[in-house]
Amino acid sequence: MEKFGRILMVEDDPKDVELALTALEEYHLANEVVVARDGQQALDYLYGRGEFTGRSPENPAVMLLDLKLPKVDGLEVLQKVKSDENLKTIPVVVLTSSNEEKDMMRSYKLGVNAYVVKPVDFHEFVNAVKELGVFWAVINQPPPGSMKK
Repeated sequence: MEKFGRILMVEDDPKDVELALTALEEYHLANEVVVARDGQQALDYLYGRGEFTGRSPENPAVMLLDLKLPKVDGLEVLQKVKSDENLKTIPVVVLTSSNEEKDMMRSYKLGVNAYVVKPVDFHEFVNAVKELGVFWAVINQPPPGSMKK
């Protein structure tokens, strides 16, 4: 199975990070997963500033984004990404515990590619991440030039 490029996972719950990393690892879906623990850290990564100054310049293959984040919330991160010429082609999957219609509608209006409500059950969560991985790694065609080696 083909692997992703880099995945940017924006998640503040250590348990969810661990579960997702386990799922991606188990199914060999990630070359590299960068974990940002809050919205500010995610933006620093995307713009190559702060602790991420000098990172390799290509965009992540996909961003898994929680909505309920400290410092800068997920919807604000999404809005910044989708309104930036250099970042807006990054596929963004909202992976959140919020199934509130207003969050879902706002996410889609801002241009999210998929909205997944985190299951509470461990196996369901691992399966959801695995299916996301298969979709973004194998089925989805990234925009030209996004997968620079």
